[in-house]
Amino acid sequence: MTVRLSGALSDFVAANVGEHGSYENVSEYMRDLIRRDKERTEREALDRLKAELAHAYAAPESSYQPLTAAEVIARNRA
Repeated sequence: MTVRLSGALSDFVAANVGEHGSYENVSEYMRDLIRRDKERTEREALDRLKAELAHAYAAPESSYQPLTAAEVIARNRA
């Protein structure tokens, strides 16, 4: 995989890599950025799921209706 950076982005990466930076090399820096982005994406997905579940559990009991597995599958296909 090749990544090309120029200007301010290249300077920023250079400042974070090497003797005075937090990372030994650019590959280490990129792996860390990707891991952090992956964690953020997963955290956001979990937060959305929690919000949906909180909304569902806050609904009054009278709004629930019994469904068969076939009805749920059919509804989700639509």
